[in-house]
Amino acid sequence: MAGLIISGLLALGVVVLLFMVIRIVPQREVYVVERLGKYQTSMDAGLHFLTPFIDRVAYKHSQKEIVRDVPRQSCITKDNIEVSIDGVMYLQVVDPKAASYGVDDYVMAAQQLAQTTLRSVIGKIDLDKTFEERGEINMEVVRAVDEAAQPWGVKVLRYEVADINLPVSIKDAMEKQVRAERERRAVVAESEGERQAAINRSEGDRQAAINRSEGEKQEMINISEGEKMKQINEAEGRAQQIELIAKATGEGLRQVAAAVKEDGGQEAVSLRIAEQYVTAFEKVAKESTTMLLPQGLSDIGGTVASLQKVLKTVEKTPA
Repeated sequence: MAGLIISGLLALGVVVLLFMVIRIVPQREVYVVERLGKYQTSMDAGLHFLTPFIDRVAYKHSQKEIVRDVPRQSCITKDNIEVSIDGVMYLQVVDPKAASYGVDDYVMAAQQLAQTTLRSVIGKIDLDKTFEERGEINMEVVRAVDEAAQPWGVKVLRYEVADINLPVSIKDAMEKQVRAERERRAVVAESEGERQAAINRSEGDRQAAINRSEGEKQEMINISEGEKMKQINEAEGRAQQIELIAKATGEGLRQVAAAVKEDGGQEAVSLRIAEQYVTAFEKVAKESTTMLLPQGLSDIGGTVASLQKVLKTVEKTPA
């Protein structure tokens, strides 16, 4: 019985000894080993052996990215507006020894440093820029915290402003400002539209006037060309008419002259002259109440004889 108890105790001691000697480190973790209270080594992922009762695992660090919320805090902007801001910070342990012995709690230290840095950055800018320049704010916080965290063996990867809360009065004022800006833009857009419409109408009227003037000019050119052609045609017609009349008159005169030379022609001419002489005096007597008669009116034969002399003179004249 006593042998069994002793065997059990020995087995338990062996198991405890194995637990004290053998250490299996998971992937992406680092164990910091102290020997007699002094830093000995850092064990990466894998199987490791320790010296019992001398070595011990003092710290365990994960090399994964660590995500921590930065508590909400009040900040005063450059234009003296109080805002409440919280954020998210991403850390990673790059030096397990420094992370173990450089600071008591590197996560808490990084959070506190991020808060103080954020207050300093917000105090340098106006309220409007806190919304416009979030990227710049994040980079300033990361730069400041990462520089301070280097002795701690920690790398600050990113910092993001999660939310910015404003006082109710400031929200109302900003909403009024936004509404006023929208109304102003609407008025400007409307005025620009009216201006463009007026410009378009004036350009249209100008082009229409130009087109009308061009049309009238072309119409006047066509009319003047038509009048010119008409006058030319009329002149040519009158010239041809005069020419034809002259030809007809000459032909008539030649025929009369030929007729006079024939037998009985002079007697016919005398009779025709006498008839026209009497007809002329008859017409004058009908159209006028007062008539002056030439001397020797009764001597029609003498008048005819005188005219015959003229005809004979014409016949003797060469053509």
